[in-house]
Amino acid sequence: MGHSCCSCSEPRARKYKCGLPQPCPEEHLAFRMVSGAANVIGPKICLEDKMLMSSVQDNVGRGLNIALVNGVSGELIEARAFDMWAGDVGDLLKFIRPLHEGTLVFVASYDDPATKMNEETRKLFSDLGSKHANGLAFRDSWVFVGAKGVQNKSPFEQHVKNSKHTNKYEGWPEALEMEGCIPRRTTAR
Repeated sequence: MGHSCCSCSEPRARKYKCGLPQPCPEEHLAFRMVSGAANVIGPKICLEDKMLMSSVQDNVGRGLNIALVNGVSGELIEARAFDMWAGDVGDLLKFIRPLHEGTLVFVASYDDPATKMNEETRKLFSDLGSKHANGLAFRDSWVFVGAKGVQNKSPFEQHVKNSKHTNKYEGWPEALEMEGCIPRRTTAR
């Protein structure tokens, strides 16, 4: 292959969708998400170069920030924030119980993801492919991409525990950042 001469003089590497360091393969969706930092900087969810949730869009909030995406087309279905400290967990359950097979679920925590979590909530997230939903606790940082109808655990998940000894901020762990390429679902033939 060899390098073409002009690439040497480019001042910096080209950024791909959502700022990924390389392009995703065909039939994959590029994503990047960042959990909230303490209770100060809101989370961000980017998919295919579209910002689905962010402070700038004013659609994030304390708790769990969730974007539902059509796993075939990559189109946003709905994005909502659920307050897991003072909110009603019933609102979250109504949102994630009726998901269709193949719906992608992007989740980014902000401040506190877990206080209001009950057993059903944890089970629903586990069924979407989460390894960490069962152990999520007060003020943990969590980013996760799952899908309705997955057979195994999602490769797209990060979790850091809220711990006095390792917290980056007074009272909160560091923000998490995750990026990658999600295979599109193929429509049933």
